[in-house]
Amino acid sequence: MTNPLIVAWHRMVGGQDASKDVESVPPRTASLVSDEAGQPEAAVLLVLRRLRVPIILVICIFSASVVGLSIIPGKNADGQVIHLSLFDSFYFISYTATTIGFTEINGELTTAQRMWVTLSIYLSVLGWAYGIGSLLALARDESFRRTLARRHVARKVRHFAEPFLILVGYGSTTKGIARTLDAMGRRFVVVDTHDARVSSVDLDGYRADTPALLGDARDTRNLVLAGLAHPQCEGVLALAGDDKVNLDVTMTTALLRPGLRIIAGTTSREMAGRMQSYADCDVVNHLDRFGDHLRILLRSPAAYRLMVWLTSAPGTPLLERRPRPAGGRWVVCGNGPFATELKSDLHAEGVEVTVVGTEDGHRLEEADLETAFAFVAASADDTTNVWLLESARRVNPRLFTVALEHRLSNVPLFQALDVDFGMTPPEIMSIEVMARLASPTLMRLLPQIPHLGDQWSVAMTDRLVERCGRRKPDLWRIHLDDEFARWVQPWLQGDGIPLGDLLRDPLDRDTSLAMVALALIRGGEALPGPSDDEVLRPGDELLIAAGTPARRMLEATLSDPVTAAYVMENRVVPSTWVWRKLSRRGSGLGAAR
Repeated sequence: MTNPLIVAWHRMVGGQDASKDVESVPPRTASLVSDEAGQPEAAVLLVLRRLRVPIILVICIFSASVVGLSIIPGKNADGQVIHLSLFDSFYFISYTATTIGFTEINGELTTAQRMWVTLSIYLSVLGWAYGIGSLLALARDESFRRTLARRHVARKVRHFAEPFLILVGYGSTTKGIARTLDAMGRRFVVVDTHDARVSSVDLDGYRADTPALLGDARDTRNLVLAGLAHPQCEGVLALAGDDKVNLDVTMTTALLRPGLRIIAGTTSREMAGRMQSYADCDVVNHLDRFGDHLRILLRSPAAYRLMVWLTSAPGTPLLERRPRPAGGRWVVCGNGPFATELKSDLHAEGVEVTVVGTEDGHRLEEADLETAFAFVAASADDTTNVWLLESARRVNPRLFTVALEHRLSNVPLFQALDVDFGMTPPEIMSIEVMARLASPTLMRLLPQIPHLGDQWSVAMTDRLVERCGRRKPDLWRIHLDDEFARWVQPWLQGDGIPLGDLLRDPLDRDTSLAMVALALIRGGEALPGPSDDEVLRPGDELLIAAGTPARRMLEATLSDPVTAAYVMENRVVPSTWVWRKLSRRGSGLGAAR
């Protein structure tokens, strides 16, 4: 006898071989998967349950009308007594009770028949009114609408044929990430507890149809319904505003899908430790990462500019260059973990820091702002930060000002103050999350960029702008193996291929393609910005920045023998059977002569 849990899992993963997957799922989890497998039928059962009485009433009225009309005697044109058959009565009542009013009957109805038909009409009107009213009440029922929405999401997710992500939470942070994912052509499913947020998914105008589920992500069944058990699910982004929800989602994902990619957000180091101790996941703390961004800016403004650009959405314009902040004493005004983290990060860069509590903001003169170089407004409230910045500028107009802008709606306030460095939590989270999602190769390159110095970053940025323009190009990875680079293997296995030769234009090999190799991965190590003379070997990986036309041309070189021969050796190879025959015959005649 077939195991029902295996059958349920088989349905959830769309007919794949599920027997192996179920063995790795705990029994309680498998039972939840089985429950969600029958979720699409819940809407039908609810309709039948709520409309049971109206449907039975309409059927009874219709049946009684048909039987009564067939029993009551009538007369034909000759005055003989006749009885309508059940089919004729059914036909007559059908177009009468439905208000169509089509007239077709042999002879006139008797008075008794007319009285019965009149009664039937009024009864059917009452029955239809009761049924339609019940249907409208059901359409307004919250549980019915939610059931239909869940069924709609389940159907969409079940038919996904491409990799997708699950986004838990749809606040300002996740919206920015969702727009970037959509610009990159990547699919995702949204799970949120707020009806207004879920409804706004359809209004945000994404290119692809995006399923949005209303429900608590701490309920395992909601994660399963959102596609956690789907074979095409490639990761979960736990970015809800509640650290406990993110922890719960992280634990649930680790149990249901061990090894699945998890990226979680938190504002607590303790919570980050719990997440990482339970699952192998990437944890992003925007309070901690703000200080890291500031450290990179202090160390190398050009490197910071390049890193932000590489982790932005395709088509994002390049930021203006920032001057390197001068040295000097910093004043941090704030309480709590953010001020503590920022003080620690600045001390790591060898900066002298004076910390002033927010409650002591009215005594900023004690911090000796006249001799300070920079001022950081580090309170947990935007209004307080604006007031602190304005007060500090009055004391020392030359201060380098920094602020964590907590809400996107308050960004114009900080822009009006002309803050030198400010970031919002959604902006920080978007940069960090997309850096992890864009490419594993990119994540190997990014930590090296701040240590390469301003000169390297400026040269790489200028090279990108020269070849790809001032808008962020697409980033993609190519693996020089037999699968993806079959037709250049003879050259790779021989003396190797100089990078500049591989990046030649297949239409004119004397020119280079409009692309830049950002990194070369060999033996697990990343070589930043390889030169055109760098010799490539079999198994190497390249992180390429390029537009779509240049990408297609390079793919033609890697996948087409004719193009590969022309690019590598400037040799024209016949591409058709007829042309090859003619070429061989011509070469034979030439040899005979």
